[in-house]
Amino acid sequence: MLITPFSLSRLPQIHFGAGSLSRLTPCMLQHGRTALVITGRQSFIQTPHWQTLQQEWAAAGITWHLLHVSGEPSPQWVDQAVADYRDSQIDIVVGIGGGSALDAAKAVAGLLPSGHSVMDYLEGVGKGFEYTGPATPLIAVPTTAGTGSEATKNAVLSVQGAEGFKKSFRHDALVPHTAIVDPDLLRDCPKSLIAANGMDAFTQLLESYVSSNASVLTDSLAWSGMQAFCAGFWSAWEADHPQAGLPQAESGFSQLAYASMMSGITLAQAGLGSVHGLASPLGAFFPIPHGVVCGTLLAEATAMNIAALQARAADSAALRKYAQVGRLLTDNAALSDKQALEALVDLLREWVARLNLPRLHQFGMTTDDFTRVVANARGGSMKTNPILLTDAELQEILSIRF
Repeated sequence: MLITPFSLSRLPQIHFGAGSLSRLTPCMLQHGRTALVITGRQSFIQTPHWQTLQQEWAAAGITWHLLHVSGEPSPQWVDQAVADYRDSQIDIVVGIGGGSALDAAKAVAGLLPSGHSVMDYLEGVGKGFEYTGPATPLIAVPTTAGTGSEATKNAVLSVQGAEGFKKSFRHDALVPHTAIVDPDLLRDCPKSLIAANGMDAFTQLLESYVSSNASVLTDSLAWSGMQAFCAGFWSAWEADHPQAGLPQAESGFSQLAYASMMSGITLAQAGLGSVHGLASPLGAFFPIPHGVVCGTLLAEATAMNIAALQARAADSAALRKYAQVGRLLTDNAALSDKQALEALVDLLREWVARLNLPRLHQFGMTTDDFTRVVANARGGSMKTNPILLTDAELQEILSIRF
């Protein structure tokens, strides 16, 4: 088999596994003793893990500043954080939380050395300056399993509203120095968050697998991530159910954390597709959580991609890949390509129903917004969709889940 050319962006040093949070303090000490810790509103600091870390840092002589980010970070929030801590001689930034906390930490770490505004560099809406670094060393500790932000080079920043946007501050220098992925931290996630983040992770795996920029390397990682997702997602989602056994739940958290991390690696290397293309304006214009957008659109976007490929690119490798995923998810290797494609779409629709994912109108969207959303959906993610979808096809995806 001929291995087609590919490029690999830098990755963080990765510590994965139950209990790996214990590596955080030693990793911090490699860079210094003054830390800026960026986390979400309250969830992590209300856990015993936070008390343990504070005791460890005090014993190690580490001084830390604590900064909270509420929801998705805005450029204004990032600039204010940089201004507040620019002169604090920060040695290491630690991001602990979901994708928003990690993205906020990436952006702040990238700008602390210079004090520049993130609007100098933000894609599409900034001043277009070239970012060259350096960045303050960053350690990323995800407490959810969905975005894979611990393994990517982009910090997604948002301004919500009629003139809102969701854009990336992106550079290899923003990749965390270290990622600590501890599945034990998922125990505190509510069921709704497991559902939304899990669907985000699977969407990223599937979209990067069929991406026009996929390679043999990203295919192998995406495939292993999808295998892990299939093995663990439902056990993790049902972990609070009285009949859910502890070993199954623990295994589910581990599998889901791995799937999420793989999704971050593969999206960074291969790109994404139409779901994330639409998710960007939807998340900017309406208060829709990113994972919910991914989950609610995935089945219909997949169905549309398959139909468009069958009609306009029947020999596409992406069709064969979609069929392979259909066999994986149904655990039926005997399915023909046609059967597997149909089974894939049917099963994804079953997932949407089982998870009771909300429809778009529940977040204030109207049919009059379709044109505006589609017009703003042609960014980076859409460019690696396996086939170019028309505006009408994108609007149909929205209408089905409206």
